[in-house]
Amino acid sequence: MIDRLKPVTCSAVSCKICGNRAELYGVVDFHKSCEELRGVSFLLSGVPVYYYRCTGCKFVFTEAFDQWSIEQFKVNIYNEQYKLVDPEYEHEVRPRRLGEMVARLWDRYKTETRVLDYGGGNDGFCAVLRQRGFPVAVTYDPMVPQYAQRPEGKFDLVTCFETLEHMPDPVGGIGSILEFSADAGLILFSTVVQPADFDQHRLNWWYVAPRNGHVSIFSKPALTAVWDRHGYKVVSFDDTIHLAFRTLPHFLAHLDSSALDRQKTNAA
Repeated sequence: MIDRLKPVTCSAVSCKICGNRAELYGVVDFHKSCEELRGVSFLLSGVPVYYYRCTGCKFVFTEAFDQWSIEQFKVNIYNEQYKLVDPEYEHEVRPRRLGEMVARLWDRYKTETRVLDYGGGNDGFCAVLRQRGFPVAVTYDPMVPQYAQRPEGKFDLVTCFETLEHMPDPVGGIGSILEFSADAGLILFSTVVQPADFDQHRLNWWYVAPRNGHVSIFSKPALTAVWDRHGYKVVSFDDTIHLAFRTLPHFLAHLDSSALDRQKTNAA
């Protein structure tokens, strides 16, 4: 039995990011998951989840879970069945792949880089960094009891993989991430942005997946706008991996103004 969702309203609501008018966009079953990309589907739950889309920044979101507590998310989404809709969550493949990527990119600076993995699940990512010689690599995840204690201090690099799309309040959620970032810190994160042909897929797109907890589906303009509200710029390396910052450190000087101009063009 799924806990009560926030009742849907047919009238337009305010976009959670830019405040513009967001129209009711469509509805999917609660059991719609990312596994549909692999051709796997689950029995219908009979529980409709409605999404809105902003007329301005094109952000797609649902209000259905806005009133849930962390405990309700644990019971209804991040439970023992979660591994069925995200098989890589408990495996070493994804955290090891990401850990090796970050270790390679930051190898020359690892002794001076404090790393926090926000929403890091089972600590697999940070375990790779520690093995590769990073003196401080800490996991924080409010949904996982053994890593739910808030870490102390500020961090030079905060990573946040496949987390933003789980945030019912994207502005506040990013604010909570930035609480741990040093003044000149970097935020390396992943979330899949809407493809160019999203209007053809609409809510049939595989990443719109309430059973995975995907309640916030970003467009490129929405991603730029939500970080801009905190005074951060964003560079996207592709449709999945992104870097947010106030000021680029010297070792990332190759991400110069021309790269930022290209990013702005892509977000337009």
